[in-house]
Parts: sequence; structure tokens; C-alpha cells
Amino acid sequence: MTEPEFSARGVGITRWPRSLTRAGEVRIEGGRLALLTSYGSEIDSAPVTAVRAGRPWFAGPDEAVATVNGTRYRLTLHGKGRDGGTAEPSESERPGRSGRSEEPEESGRFLAALKRAAGRR
Repeated sequence: MTEPEFSARGVGITRWPRSLTRAGEVRIEGGRLALLTSYGSEIDSAPVTAVRAGRPWFAGPDEAVATVNGTRYRLTLHGKGRDGGTAEPSESERPGRSGRSEEPEESGRFLAALKRAAGRR
């Protein structure tokens, strides 16, 4: 089994007007984005080329919005120090690999991983 390109646990996944899970998982693996519950059940998934994602001006630094199969989800990606989130940095984002002294925001890492997986720059 290959390692996912991006994986974050402890993610709040909301489909307005209700929360679907407060401790779900977002995974990019094999060219697909999957939104999972805390029990591992799939909420939604799609090829990364069909997913639209971004960070609206009103969103916090740990939030992103993703449209998967025509459904809009708000993702709250907590960093390691908050609410037990366990987002795993990629090899290039581990300490000592980049010139940055602080860890990148989880939502920024998610958006960058999605673009890389889709081949967009």
C-alpha cells in the first residue's frame, strides 16, 4: 500500500447547514480526494482534477472550502497543536527541509497537495 500524498486527521467536515464530522479525515491518494468520517466511512470522493478548492476571504487560517461532485464542504484542518489533529507533513515539509522556521498552515498544505496531485501549478 502506497503512502498518501496528503492525509490529515481530526478534520471538521461541514456541509451547510450541518456538521458531518468533527474528527474526520481528508486524504489525497492515487489521484483521488476522499473525505472520510472518524470511523473511516467515505463521505464523498472524486478525482482531484474534478475538485475545486480554495480559501475564501472570510475563512480562518485553518479552513478551506472544497467542491466535490457538486457538493460544497467546509474543511477545518487543525494543526498538530490543536484539538488532537494529526496532519502528517510530507517529506519536503518536515523540519530542516525548508527555509521556513514555522510550520505551514494545514489548509495551505492541503491546497498545495491538491494542486500538485492534479498537475496544476
